[in-house]
Amino acid sequence: MTRYLTPWRISLLCLITVYTDGFVPNSSAVHVLSFLTAGLFPLDPADKQWETHYLPSITELEDVLSCHESSVPGRTLWDLLLKKLWSLDSLDALEWFFSNHLPTLLTKTREQLIQDREDGLAPETDGMRLSRSSPLGAFVRRAYLEHTRLQFHDSVKLWSGFVNYRLPTYHVYARRNPSNGQNPIDINLFTQGLHPTSPLSRVAYSDFFDKSKEDGGVVSLKDAERLVEFQVGELQRLGGRVPDEMRTQLKRIMTSESSVPVLMYYLEFLDAWRAGDYASAFDNLHRYFDYTMHSNLDRSAYQFALLNLAIIQADFECFSEAISAVQEAVAIARESHDTNCLNFCMSWLYHFGKAFPEQMQEVQNSGMLGNEKEGLSFLKAKSKETDMWSLMSTTLLSEAKLEMQQGESLASIVESFTRSSQINMTKCLSTPTGAYMTLQSTFYARIGATHSAWLSTEVFRECYTEGHPYDDYVKSTFKNCQILVQRGNYREAFARMNKIEPERLRAFKYNNTWTYYSGLLQLTHHIYRQVHQDDKVAVEHIICQLQAIQLLDFDMRLLLAFLTIEFTMRQGDYGRALRMVEQVSHCMHPENFDVHFQIKILCLKARILESTGHAERGFSLALRATVIAYRSKVLLDLWEATCALAAALLSLSEFDAAAELVESTMPQVLESEDAALVARAYSLLVDANMGIAGELWARLGKSSKAARKEYVNRAIGYIDSAYEAFEKIEDILGQTEMMAKKAAVMHLTGDSVLANDYAAKHLDLRRRRDAGV
Repeated sequence: MTRYLTPWRISLLCLITVYTDGFVPNSSAVHVLSFLTAGLFPLDPADKQWETHYLPSITELEDVLSCHESSVPGRTLWDLLLKKLWSLDSLDALEWFFSNHLPTLLTKTREQLIQDREDGLAPETDGMRLSRSSPLGAFVRRAYLEHTRLQFHDSVKLWSGFVNYRLPTYHVYARRNPSNGQNPIDINLFTQGLHPTSPLSRVAYSDFFDKSKEDGGVVSLKDAERLVEFQVGELQRLGGRVPDEMRTQLKRIMTSESSVPVLMYYLEFLDAWRAGDYASAFDNLHRYFDYTMHSNLDRSAYQFALLNLAIIQADFECFSEAISAVQEAVAIARESHDTNCLNFCMSWLYHFGKAFPEQMQEVQNSGMLGNEKEGLSFLKAKSKETDMWSLMSTTLLSEAKLEMQQGESLASIVESFTRSSQINMTKCLSTPTGAYMTLQSTFYARIGATHSAWLSTEVFRECYTEGHPYDDYVKSTFKNCQILVQRGNYREAFARMNKIEPERLRAFKYNNTWTYYSGLLQLTHHIYRQVHQDDKVAVEHIICQLQAIQLLDFDMRLLLAFLTIEFTMRQGDYGRALRMVEQVSHCMHPENFDVHFQIKILCLKARILESTGHAERGFSLALRATVIAYRSKVLLDLWEATCALAAALLSLSEFDAAAELVESTMPQVLESEDAALVARAYSLLVDANMGIAGELWARLGKSSKAARKEYVNRAIGYIDSAYEAFEKIEDILGQTEMMAKKAAVMHLTGDSVLANDYAAKHLDLRRRRDAGV
């Protein structure tokens, strides 16, 4: 593997020669120069055509140049380039091209001009010369310098690779230049009358006849370093793993010579880390930073090595070692005034503390971070000072999330979102877009704007799928499917989750996340259905499997806990459900406190107490949840707390108050697009209206017949609406309950035929639930 020169670069030098000889007309000059500069400069991170830059074939030159006419009549630029390529007919000609011809392409230096004047030579005025500081001039100078550094065996290998590279064009060249017929390998073989298969040819060009070697794809050490840098950037930006095709190419490139770019060990570390191979990840991480520290005299990489070590230790659940490593990294970054590393360390510590607050006691006691708001203020100030705009954008999102969790003003939350979006647009940042839109969707869902939350996830899935971290795509898809499950559209939700490409899930962490999210959706479906005993067994198995997956996201762990409590309540084990609610409330710390989960816990306790005959205690808890939700403007939780409060009022025989309360919030409940909440609200209205009708009968007797009939008709309508909502989410238990209520209402109204019909439907639903039809 040469340091810089490759057959591809020799062909570019030949094209530059054609350009400087004046054979490129003005109409084609822009296209030729654009092609040349595209092959000389590093890859754009958004460019996925790595093959065209690192393993290009000569057919690409043909595709670009064959459609452009040259200054020579009847000849295209491709014809002239072919002639120039085949004029290098031996290793000696290649040496002469580099040593004698390339210097003539450049303008002379001041010393050379002074020497020519002293020698009495007239200044050259004919021909085109390249400025030594221009991109093409710099490339020619670099190629000339690298050629002078080549060892003899490297020169021979470069020549063999060049012969293989241009060989596919031999028949085209021979057909268009019949007078210049020559041996396709070396002109010396042609002059000596030797056939390419002769013994001397095989000895001199043994690599050429060895078909197991692919010299046409030769890359230089510089190209290999650029390729590895590009792959490291992609892994850090997207968070996936090295594709199998790229892994094969890298293995072939890196094993071709003993000189391997040091960054290759960091690439292997990232790939092993994503795959969950922590032993290989540790080995490659130490190997990379050992080489880096030996080659870097100021040892500035030491604190970054500690930061990477802390990250992988945390993923390996060695939390004490991770905190120790990041504390040392912070200390060294402060001593060396490395603000960038310090900002990364403080950001990682903040998010680690949100995920594992119980592990952060030592750091909190040391006063390194202060409270959460102080930590975020520090990160905002330092990221602005050092122009780390991506970190500042994510810090603003963290601030918005903290304000959401603490139930602060909606205006301040929207302000944080707007500032983050403004930074993303003005600084052309694409990486924080996924986190921004996912958090924005959560915000819309909390304030009851479910349709806006749906649109946020849809926009990300449709417009920002490519070029963004895979983790954001999986989270956004789950949010999208969660809304579909709330609407009762299980089939489409499961189809969307299963539609995620396996390539995006090759990383161990992402596969775990996808498994967890899919399990939550399946769990929700089975909890509502419970058609037969198999569904109960499936729920228990899914819960056990999901509890074994330890996600860093505390919100998802709580969501699993709430679904488990819901399942336990549906089994009628309210004592165990209450104990589980207490366990969940005890696991919440100030670092991971969320007003949404506080309201959820209060509503669950109120439902359990109301179902077990403690309506007064349930009323106080539901009222407290309602007040917190109203003060925090968490509107979706406010409607749920209102339903819990109405259920407690029904248990206390306050039917008018319960009906008025639920009816006042019913439009917002319908806008939430949560079928389970809609069904519960309609069911409460059924009980409230029947209760009012019963009070009228008890108080006024037969004289209240018209008023009673009105309330009973309302109850019948609400029963139908509740049944439709339960049917959407396939809640067999709710459907059975509605049919039993409707049969009872029809019996009370004296319509025995309809009462028998609805009783038969009720029994049919029960048989389906018991028999699993």
